Amino acid sequence: MSILRITGGRRLEGTLRVHGAKNSVLPIMAASILARGETIIHNCPDLADVNAAIKILRHLGCSVDKSNDRVIINSAQMTRSDIPHELMKEMRSSVIFLGAILARCGTAALSMPGGCELGPRPVDLHMMALREMGAKITDEGGSILCAANELLGCRINFPIPSVGATENAMLAATACQGTTIITNAACEPEIWDIQRYLRTIGVKVTGAGTSTIIVEGGEISANTEHHVIPDRIVAATYLSCAAASSGKIEITNVIPRHITTVTNALSEMGCRLKIYEDAIGIDATGKLTAIKPVITRPYPGFPTDAQPPLMAASLKASGTTVFIESIFENRYRHIGELLRMGADIKTEGKVAMVTGVSKLFGVPVESTDLRGGAALCVAALGAEGITDVSGLHHIDRGYDGFEAALAAIGADIVRVD
Repeated sequence: MSILRITGGRRLEGTLRVHGAKNSVLPIMAASILARGETIIHNCPDLADVNAAIKILRHLGCSVDKSNDRVIINSAQMTRSDIPHELMKEMRSSVIFLGAILARCGTAALSMPGGCELGPRPVDLHMMALREMGAKITDEGGSILCAANELLGCRINFPIPSVGATENAMLAATACQGTTIITNAACEPEIWDIQRYLRTIGVKVTGAGTSTIIVEGGEISANTEHHVIPDRIVAATYLSCAAASSGKIEITNVIPRHITTVTNALSEMGCRLKIYEDAIGIDATGKLTAIKPVITRPYPGFPTDAQPPLMAASLKASGTTVFIESIFENRYRHIGELLRMGADIKTEGKVAMVTGVSKLFGVPVESTDLRGGAALCVAALGAEGITDVSGLHHIDRGYDGFEAALAAIGADIVRVD
């Protein structure tokens, strides 16, 4: 077992480059099945979830080569339409292969996906969309079996905007006869990035980034290259690290408009920010204060994935900040560990009230999920003494070279076996 050993009290200074978006590259890797040719993905982060997706693609019969931040996928010789449980359980987003495999093969067999235990995240909306297109689906004993002699364009109206279900609907719609209109679609930037990729392989798709997406079905066969957008949650985490450590840093390879809600919150907290076209500077050397309630919402609202790091950055801000988590019911699992570090947090249902303290203290803590693990590291940077963070397999799912990046700007952080 490995741990991150963080000695707090070091002010972060310097420049960090944000790597490619995990939540963008994974569905694009799934979409590469549709190309029936070679896809070269640039700005691909080295993550546990990316490696899990590579295993799935190879199991399906695709060839995959990975070098630095580039992945080359050739799906021309894809031979299978099933994903076994041992591969599905490695990441929640593995369900995104469902729509792509069904579109390519007309049949798909998957088990229920794994990933962080953040509460119920049913795949019923995914299956609702595929059934609307004409797929026959059985869901028994933890397995999902899909088959369709023909997929037909239709109108799909999601009762709530779901990122994964929107992605699956988009990918499956590429094989439909006619036009598919997806309403109340998720508007996240990663959806827009998938649209960019699909257009490079000849799919007629419009509307990503709005609540209505239109996909024209048709034959696809193309070789292509794609540059993945920067990871907005990694950017938010690095900014939170600077805030917690009274640091002064600049992050590059970022799209500032994707995290406006986060930068607005940090500015209100007392950080001084400079927003550039593809970079953000933050100066958190002053005193931090509590801010108005932070309520997580689907994009363009405050992202649920950025809530734990921002909470950790607010632990020493004077006053009380209220966090309201409206997306995942188990998003507060990291709070127990923050309390052990000396934080003052009271929770009731979806609400967490954080009252700033003068000091935090380093203690052994354990990550229970991806963003909660990042939050523990953010808190450790602003704590006195040594914090040993375990459960790194969660953090490694979403952050490429996390400790090396922070060490490069002054953090005292090492990975210890």
